[in-house]
Amino acid sequence: MLARRNFFDPFVELQREIDRLFEDFISPTRKDYAFVPRVDAYETDKELIIEAELPGLKKEDVKITIEDGVLTIKGERKFNREDKKKNYRLVERVEGKFERSFTLPEYVDLEKIKAKFEDGVLKIEVPKKEEKARKVIDIKVE
Repeated sequence: MLARRNFFDPFVELQREIDRLFEDFISPTRKDYAFVPRVDAYETDKELIIEAELPGLKKEDVKITIEDGVLTIKGERKFNREDKKKNYRLVERVEGKFERSFTLPEYVDLEKIKAKFEDGVLKIEVPKKEEKARKVIDIKVE
């Protein structure tokens, strides 16, 4: 069941802070990064799909690599806050480096992975290898 957040709820910010503290506790490597993109990952008959929310970024800001069966998304989000004409009263948007990694199953075709970046969402399509018919050989026991 998917839960929707009510952004007008006064406790949402408190919950986010508790979530962040909990994630820092269980994942020490997260501290090296400014933020962790939210990701949905799902599977169809033909492929695995990974969708990452990366608002405010361009495709040039994101790098996707695969090493030893691990797909890694990394990049950096920057905002120009040096404009002296702007007197910021509130700054909530996080900037800095990020990274997410996913171990891919053996049944995917690493050579045919595609990625699209549209409306702040990175979509990575990881096709499955074609299943070959299994050959069964009966062995006679003597």
